[in-house]
Amino acid sequence: MGNWIIYVVIALYAVLMLATGLVTAKKADSIENFTVGGRNAGAWITALSYGATYFSAVVMIGYAGNSGWNFGFWAVLIGLGNALIGSMLAWFILARRTREVTQRLKISSMPQLFEKRYQSKNMKIFSALIIFVFMIPYSASVYTGLGYLCEQVLHIPYEVCTAIIAIAAAISLVLGGYLATLKADFVQGLIMIVGVIILLVYMTFHAPVNGVEGLTEIWNKMKDSGIAYLDGTQTKNLIALILLTSIGTWGLPQMIHKFYGIKDDGEVKRGTIISTFFALLISGGAYYIGSLSRAFMDSPPLTASGAPDFDAVVPTMLIDSTLQLPTLLLGIVLVLILSASVSTLSGLTLTSASSVSMDLIHGTLAPNMSKKNTLLLTRILCFAFIVFSYVVAVFKIDAIINLMSFSWGAIAGSFLAPYLLSLYWKGMNRAGAWAGMAGGLILCIGLNLIDAIPILMDTGIFKLPNAPINGVIAMAGSMVLSVVFSLVARSFQWKSGAKNDAFYQKTADSQ
Repeated sequence: MGNWIIYVVIALYAVLMLATGLVTAKKADSIENFTVGGRNAGAWITALSYGATYFSAVVMIGYAGNSGWNFGFWAVLIGLGNALIGSMLAWFILARRTREVTQRLKISSMPQLFEKRYQSKNMKIFSALIIFVFMIPYSASVYTGLGYLCEQVLHIPYEVCTAIIAIAAAISLVLGGYLATLKADFVQGLIMIVGVIILLVYMTFHAPVNGVEGLTEIWNKMKDSGIAYLDGTQTKNLIALILLTSIGTWGLPQMIHKFYGIKDDGEVKRGTIISTFFALLISGGAYYIGSLSRAFMDSPPLTASGAPDFDAVVPTMLIDSTLQLPTLLLGIVLVLILSASVSTLSGLTLTSASSVSMDLIHGTLAPNMSKKNTLLLTRILCFAFIVFSYVVAVFKIDAIINLMSFSWGAIAGSFLAPYLLSLYWKGMNRAGAWAGMAGGLILCIGLNLIDAIPILMDTGIFKLPNAPINGVIAMAGSMVLSVVFSLVARSFQWKSGAKNDAFYQKTADSQ
C-alpha cells in the first residue's frame, strides 16, 4: 500500500476539524462563549482537552527522542511525573479553587485573575504581554516537531507540513473558539489514546525489539553507554526535565484555562482521575517509545553540520525498515501526532489572542470597544498568531526541546508563584506578585543568555543548552521572591502589601 492511504487518513482528520468548527461556530456568538464556552464542560471533555493541550509533537518527537536516547528507560520517569504531578496533583490542588473563583468573579484569562487578585491593571497588561511574546516560540516548537516527522515520512517540504498544522488549527479555532477546541480536543484525545496503545504494542513485540529479549538488549546497551546507572549530572538533568514539564504546567495559562469552564466540583473529581490516566498512557508511552531508540540505531541521526539530531530520533524509528510499520498504522501515527499538535496550538493561540484582545486592547487601549468587536478582534488575532508562529517555525531557530523549555521556563517562571499563592495564601500581595513575576522572567532570560552568548560568539549558532534547568531555577526563584517581598511589604505596611480578602470570600466559606 502506498502513501495515498496516509493522505486519506489525514484528509479525514481535516474534514473532522472543519466539521467541528462549523458545528460550534453558531454557539461562539459572544466573547465569553468564544473564550470559556459557557462554563458547563464535563469531566471527560475537559480532562481530554487538558491532556491533548499538554502533549504535542514537542513531547512525542522532541522530548521523547532526546530523553529516550540520553536517559534510556529512565526517561519514562518524566512521563510518570507528568501524570502524577502535572495532571493528578495539578487538578487536585488547582482545579476546584480556580473554577470557583473564575466563575464567581467572571474571569476569562490569567491576566484578569491577576488584576482581580492583586488589584493592579498594570499587572494585567504586563502578564498579557508575557503571554503573547513567549507563546510564539512555544507554538513554533509545536510546528517543528510534526514538521520533522512529515518531512521524513511523507518526503514533502517542512514548510508544507507545518502549513497543514496551521490550517487545521485555524479552521477549527477561528470558527468555533473554545467550544470547538474542547470538542476537537475530545476527539483528538481519543485518537491519541488509540494510536499510542497500538504503537506501544506493535513496537514492543515487533522487530527489532521483539519483546523481553530486545528490552534486555536495550538495557545492556544502556550499560555500555553509561546511562544504566545515572551519574550526578545525568540525574540533575533528568530531574530538571521532570520538574519543568510537570510543575511548570501549573503556571501555563493555556493549561489553567481548562479549569475556567468545567461545570462543578463533581466533574473536577472525575476529571482528575481521567486526566491522570490519560497522561500516564500518552506521556509515559511517548517516553517509553523514545527509550527503545537504541534497538533501532547505534548512534543518533546527524544534522548537516555533523551534530547529533535528537529531534530526528523518533521519526527515524518510525520509518525503520526492520520495524515495517504498516502504511495504515503509520497514517494513524501521523494523525495521532497531528492531533496532539493541533490541540496544543489551538490552546496556545486562544490563550494568547484572548489575552491581547480582552486584557490589553479592550481592557486598556480601547475600553469602549463593543463585545461584538472584541469577539471579531479575538478571531483575527487567533489567525494572526497562528501565521506568526508558523513564520517563526519555518526559520528552525533551535532544537525542539530547547525552544519549548525556554518558553515554559519564561511563562511558568513568571506566573506559577503569583497564581498558585493567590489561591491559597491570603498574605500574598501585590508587591510579592510583582517581585515573583518580574524576577522569574529575568532569571529565565538572564540565565539562558549567559549560556547562549558564548556559544553564539564561538559558533554563530544560538543554542540554549541548559534551558530546562534554567526554567526550574526561574520557577523556584520566583516562588522565593514572591514570599519574601510579600512578607516585607506587609511588615513595612507598604500600600502594595494590602490584603484582598474579598477574593477569598466564597472559597473560604466552602472550606
